[in-house]
Amino acid sequence: MQELEGVLRLMGKWRHQMISNSIIARDGPVVQAGPFAGMRLGQHSAEGCHAPKLLGCYEQALHPHFERFIARGFDAVLNIGCAEGYYAIGLARRMPGTKIFAHDLNEGAQQACRVLAEANGVAERITIGGLVRGEDFARFAGMDTLALVDIEGGEEALLDPIAFPKLRHMTLIVECHEERRRGMTDLIAARFKPTHQVTRLEDPFSKPELPAWMQGLGHLDQLLAIWEWRMAPTPWLVLEPL
Repeated sequence: MQELEGVLRLMGKWRHQMISNSIIARDGPVVQAGPFAGMRLGQHSAEGCHAPKLLGCYEQALHPHFERFIARGFDAVLNIGCAEGYYAIGLARRMPGTKIFAHDLNEGAQQACRVLAEANGVAERITIGGLVRGEDFARFAGMDTLALVDIEGGEEALLDPIAFPKLRHMTLIVECHEERRRGMTDLIAARFKPTHQVTRLEDPFSKPELPAWMQGLGHLDQLLAIWEWRMAPTPWLVLEPL
């Protein structure tokens, strides 16, 4: 059964990429909706799905929070696990007065982020790097900072506000990888509950409004277009200092 599931996932990913290519051919490599509408993307993502990013429905449960944080403003955004820079570059475009720090262990992802930063005219405001250690949070002392964290299970070791006190004053959006450790979301939430307002978000997997030409696609293709390739639920925590 697992072998069959693996084959189906591979076939789904292949078809998803074909749909992404069709979106780019018809509408260009540009985000069409959502908080980052108008941002230029590449032909594919550094990792994971691409079509939902082009359509602007990627991780849509977070969209109201991004709009709220953009309106509020921050001194700095720290994106740990930035991939090709979807969030780092999107926020740089929307927050021209904010310093952006984008980090990823994958050097290919770092290079993709540099290319997209240039394509979107924000390269001079984005600092791109690799590994972030807990002690690095101290560099943001005195700065009102929004941290976006998606590090495939590494959040358990990194997000410790007792060991790294600067975290107590940061606003965070954390993707929690329950498939790596059952109870991860509750663990991180409990750590921050004394100092933060904790909001848990689930992936609603609701169908967004698609471009008119996609209405003519079969239902399976429409679903594959918004599929984010998740192996298991990955709740988000929005953590705001009290």
